[in-house]
Amino acid sequence: MLYPSTISETKQQVLTDYNWQLQTKSGTLFNFENAKGKVVLVNFWATWCPPCIAEMPSLDALYSDYNDRVVFVFVSNESPEKINAFLKDKGYTFEPFTPLTQSPEFFNVTSIPRTFLIDKSGHVVIDKTGAANWNSDRVRNTIDALLSVDL
Repeated sequence: MLYPSTISETKQQVLTDYNWQLQTKSGTLFNFENAKGKVVLVNFWATWCPPCIAEMPSLDALYSDYNDRVVFVFVSNESPEKINAFLKDKGYTFEPFTPLTQSPEFFNVTSIPRTFLIDKSGHVVIDKTGAANWNSDRVRNTIDALLSVDL
């Protein structure tokens, strides 16, 4: 499986619209505005998607190590029951989200999996379509560098 690569600084797009309401599997509301100014990983996925399933172990491992410092937003349009059964069956620990409102135009995703790594100032550092190995030294070094930046 490929490693996701970073986008050169001159080609990075900036996320400016954080107006997005989501809900956790337990029903808690999450306003994406709360992710502004933080390092964020947004992953669009589904339980029926083989490439999504292939990359899930690496994303869950990353989540286990960084969820106290990085905002992880795992987004699926499937029913909470289907998602919860999948997570329980696989033993994954990440918190899935269901969108309640239309996502910002920036996240107009046409194929999954699609994952974005966003820095504290909203720059999209990684934009990866398709399965990738997210639990790599390269990704971890990138996240560590993003976390060390003060705004």
